[in-house]
Amino acid sequence: MKRIGVFVCHCGRNIAGTVDVDRVVEEIAVLDGVEHCENYKYMCSDPGQALIRKTIEEKGLEGIVVAACSPSLHEATFRRTAEAAGLNSYLAEIANIREQCSWVHTDTSTATAKAIGIIKTIVEKVKLNEMLTPARIPVTPRALVIGGGIAGIQAALDIANSGYEVVLVEKTPSVGGHMAQLSETFPTLDCSQCILTPKMVDVSQNPNIKLLTYSEVEDISGSVGNFTVRIRKKASCVDSAACTGCGICIEKCPVKVPSEFDEGLGDRKAIYTPFPQAVPNRPVIDRQTCLYFTKDGKCGACKTNCTLGAIDYEQQDEIVEEEVGAVVVATGYELYDKANLAEYGSGRIPDVLHGLEFERLLSASGPTAGEVKRPSDGKVPRRVAFISCAGSRDPEHYMPYCSKVCCMYLAKHAMLYREHVPDGEAIIFTIDVRTSGKTYEEFYARAKQQENVIYVRGKPSRVFQTEDGVAVWCTNTLSGKQMRVDCDMAVLATPIAPSPAAAELARQLRIHINEHGFFSEAHPKLRPVESLAPGFFLAGCAQGPKDIPETVSQASAAASKVLEMFLRKELLVEPMVAWVDEDLCSGCQFCISTCPYDAREYDEEKKVVRVVEALCKGCGACVVACGTGATQQKNLSDEQLTRMVEVLFD
Repeated sequence: MKRIGVFVCHCGRNIAGTVDVDRVVEEIAVLDGVEHCENYKYMCSDPGQALIRKTIEEKGLEGIVVAACSPSLHEATFRRTAEAAGLNSYLAEIANIREQCSWVHTDTSTATAKAIGIIKTIVEKVKLNEMLTPARIPVTPRALVIGGGIAGIQAALDIANSGYEVVLVEKTPSVGGHMAQLSETFPTLDCSQCILTPKMVDVSQNPNIKLLTYSEVEDISGSVGNFTVRIRKKASCVDSAACTGCGICIEKCPVKVPSEFDEGLGDRKAIYTPFPQAVPNRPVIDRQTCLYFTKDGKCGACKTNCTLGAIDYEQQDEIVEEEVGAVVVATGYELYDKANLAEYGSGRIPDVLHGLEFERLLSASGPTAGEVKRPSDGKVPRRVAFISCAGSRDPEHYMPYCSKVCCMYLAKHAMLYREHVPDGEAIIFTIDVRTSGKTYEEFYARAKQQENVIYVRGKPSRVFQTEDGVAVWCTNTLSGKQMRVDCDMAVLATPIAPSPAAAELARQLRIHINEHGFFSEAHPKLRPVESLAPGFFLAGCAQGPKDIPETVSQASAAASKVLEMFLRKELLVEPMVAWVDEDLCSGCQFCISTCPYDAREYDEEKKVVRVVEALCKGCGACVVACGTGATQQKNLSDEQLTRMVEVLFD
């Protein structure tokens, strides 16, 4: 039987405030196999760790249990402590008596009894734990960045400028993302294109970056450090090597359709570049609207007028395979569809716009060349209502979360509107105002005091069409009075929502999303840019709503994590994975379909299933699915689980 040491942490008052630590030590000290048991106020502190190391060495302990907080916080800390004392790190276990005990109880006797029970089970587990050694795998020092908005651009540049190769994949014909659609950015009112375009150009010219626009990730296989990615390069029907971007083909195209970049307020051709500063500045053909493809080849104006022979109607999608060691997910966001907001017209009122639509009206490169005009009749609006939280912070009907940037961009919209229409009246309807960034409060004060933007405390209950424009119904929560405000236009601050393809991408990458569809970080405070799947890092609004400075910061943080991985040359693979007893395996293969990480394969020769240890995350799904008991998990076997349950009823 192993000689086991148990160390009980007070965690200040977090544990000791509810659990009688002295009684716990008395009860645990007399258990079979427990050679030593004591408590200390802060086990994770340097003195606490020194105490553990000294006791291991002096008493020849063969396993330790630290009764403290969640393993997600300090398991690695105590395993390193055990290893420093000459003990195999996988003979050190955490008994969680904080989150699972002291924090969920108020009665001391109940919490103490439960803490004793939890520690007993972990002591039994350690008795049967095996000494494990992590496997070492080489790292492919090459990164994949999914998404070419400002987050993807920043992450790609940081990695590439450190000397490593990057594959940057963007699904649209140009990098830039939603930031490229903005007129100006708060709180400095910098021209969005002026500060973004240099980075877009840098991405296209950096020798370490392979830029794949108009492309999407089709599939990804392998494990951390060694991924194989299949990327679909969509057929643009334009030879990018021959094309010079002269634009004659676009000029001669007879087809006009609503422009996605201008949010449907302007037109584009069937062959197009999204915007004048697009990178790469090469057109693509939209086969869904091009007359050559929709009318059986009856048009060919672009090919006829292209003197360089760059138009290729026969071009097909191409699958490209890339080997990478790490992946940065920067897929960005979409705005919540205003058609879902019935109280604001369900998207049917032409003069009720969402934020990005209004950005395009303000932009000098927009459909109205920067003149603010109503979509319905082209008239200049003299009074504009700006409605915050239009679908946000509404758990009963829409999105329960705050989109974080809306208060600021409505202030910006109102200020820019007043600049474009000096005699216009800007009214912002708001529940409250949140200005959490540097100089944001000053920007808000400037909107009110210098630009004469009117703020009304209250969320409008309805916006409806009138003969001359729109009417906004609202209750002013400060005065308690009901209001009807007749306006020429209304602008909705709709929620930042995940990209519609995020859920499918998460399935392909085998990483988690939260209940709203945003990618989930490993820990909201301590690991904010890492996903729960090793090798995948998060940046920008793919992880949650955020402004441009925070997006850029997070992208650089994700890049630093990638660089940290590449500098190691080799990675250690967690050895607490599943394994298969081939003598018991029936070859039913049910576990293969159960495994969420594709970590199991069938051996046709032996007619048994094998575990691909580099892919296995030790989730235990296969153990539960196995009908013969052939599948076990290292250091969490059926025998251990049985003993852990039995000790609670002794």
